[in-house]
Amino acid sequence: MSSITVATWEQLASAFYQHGWVWLPHFLSPALIAALCDDLQQQQLRSAGVGRQQDHLQNQQIRRDQTAWLDGSSSAQQDYLQLMQQLQQAFNQRFFLGLFDYECHYARYQQGDFYQKHLDAFRGRSNRVLTTVTYLNTPESGGELVLYDEQDQLLQRLPPAAGGLILFESERFPHEVLPATSERLSIAGWFRRNNSLQGMVDPGT
Repeated sequence: MSSITVATWEQLASAFYQHGWVWLPHFLSPALIAALCDDLQQQQLRSAGVGRQQDHLQNQQIRRDQTAWLDGSSSAQQDYLQLMQQLQQAFNQRFFLGLFDYECHYARYQQGDFYQKHLDAFRGRSNRVLTTVTYLNTPESGGELVLYDEQDQLLQRLPPAAGGLILFESERFPHEVLPATSERLSIAGWFRRNNSLQGMVDPGT
């Protein structure tokens, strides 16, 4: 089981406080990367859609990746989800974000697959607070995640590198995945607040 070291946490917290996003190139251990890649190969990935709940639909003009949600059904998934729970607790303690839970899915981009520029949350319309992208392999080229600032200007281009973590504010930074030239494997996730109604917990996607 991996854990967040004090040095890693301080690096995360400092960068996030200054910029609202952070890139950690060696967030996952090689052992956990290998276990997650093995687990991903056992999943039935399906063509991804856009939108949530009743607005969810497939549109290959917007995105072409395949996904499978993590549900904790394997030891690799449990280790990854526990690691993200540590991150959730740390951010709540330091920044008082009120993060309630975490949802995530495997994402596989094959040659030519992409995801057009979008926001993961819109102000006042979503409970997604922080977005995470964790890379599980290192393609030779292509598949970069590109971040834009609030004025829609290029901020950073982040090539996939196995074990790296990108974390950013969901409603603040537009982003896209450039076309893959070879297989690109990752876990995309979101820390959420609870938008509850009459005491009922808001469900994930």
